[in-house]
Amino acid sequence: MKKQIVLVTGASSGMGKDFARALARQGMVVYAAARRLENMRDLEAEGIIPLCMDITLSADIEAVVAQIEREHGGVDVLVNNAGFGMYGAVEDTTIDDARYQFEVNLFGLARLTQLVLPHMREQRAGKIINISSIGGKIYSPLGAWYHATKHALEGWSDCLRIEVQQFGIDVVVVEPGAIATEFSDVLMGPMMERSGSGPYGFIANKLEQATKNNFASGNLSAPSVITDLVVKAVRARRPKTRYAGGKYAGIMLFIRRWFSDRIFDRAIMSFVK
Repeated sequence: MKKQIVLVTGASSGMGKDFARALARQGMVVYAAARRLENMRDLEAEGIIPLCMDITLSADIEAVVAQIEREHGGVDVLVNNAGFGMYGAVEDTTIDDARYQFEVNLFGLARLTQLVLPHMREQRAGKIINISSIGGKIYSPLGAWYHATKHALEGWSDCLRIEVQQFGIDVVVVEPGAIATEFSDVLMGPMMERSGSGPYGFIANKLEQATKNNFASGNLSAPSVITDLVVKAVRARRPKTRYAGGKYAGIMLFIRRWFSDRIFDRAIMSFVK
């Protein structure tokens, strides 16, 4: 059988790098895309093909898809992992910063997906794995723009799923909980710059301390927890529409689903008291 051709975005660190390695071990041809090409040299040594791509630049996205089509015909499995978390009070966050959050977490992903779909339609098979977050179902203080992108990704994925299922294409959403990656480092510094000393400083400082405590205590899940879910979805003949895993995922999704907004407000704010 023809080897599946996989493209993983955001593969220079954390979960994305772990996804690329795990799928390569499954015998698939894996392309790993990210801005930091130098951080993927270790993947190249393992037979994974690194590509430089800024998910916010259409020219980069088009060049990556064109190269894969030249070399292997097209993408059979797309793992949309590239993204970051931007925190700060709504009042303190510029609209330009908010737009950039959407460019990275939604619009770039959407453009890449558009470009791989024709090949999937023609072969009447394919999988699109969108790495969302439990943040696409819940919310937290100072995370309005980040949560907005993940809530949008959830709805966008649902619509895409029912559009492309007629062509044998699966769309899967993966919702990580608290995972030990660079995510919090990227998030906390800019959050404190925006909101650490203003009217929302109390919440910002408590949130930063709670995050540091979680890391210090090792109270986070390893990326491999989510990697196992991604591999399961890719290998499944009929994957579930959603997979969730990692620290806090089960309890937070349970509370959000079955209890009122006010009860969830109290539960989430208990982390920053």
